[in-house]
Amino acid sequence: QKVMKPNGSMITLTYESTKAIPNYNVMGVCKSALEASVKYLARDLGAKGIRVNAISAGPIKTLAASAIGDAKFLYKWNEDHSFLKRNVDIHDVGNSALYLLSDLANGVTGEIHYVDAGYNKVGMPDPKNIS
Repeated sequence: QKVMKPNGSMITLTYESTKAIPNYNVMGVCKSALEASVKYLARDLGAKGIRVNAISAGPIKTLAASAIGDAKFLYKWNEDHSFLKRNVDIHDVGNSALYLLSDLANGVTGEIHYVDAGYNKVGMPDPKNIS
């Protein structure tokens, strides 16, 4: 039974599956499995022209995120250490989703698209920025 038309596109959301984060625990394992699934689905559905990608967004200040115990620390850490020296917002993520779902990304599949102000590329913080 067909669920999607040929030449469609789907995206999922993930977060930091490549790093060990305090208190993230089994969620990190689940996100790693999700990211592997994106790659396998991209391979399996590619012959039908269906593209599969994921967006890995940085921390976003939302009502749900406010329930995270160390949310303020997380926002500040990301802002201080990301290349763009800021956090992303829902508009940044939404714009990336529009791109990935549009014909502009016709050649993009099986990718984890980071929308995190460059944080995922940080090797280590600049010692001058640590207080």
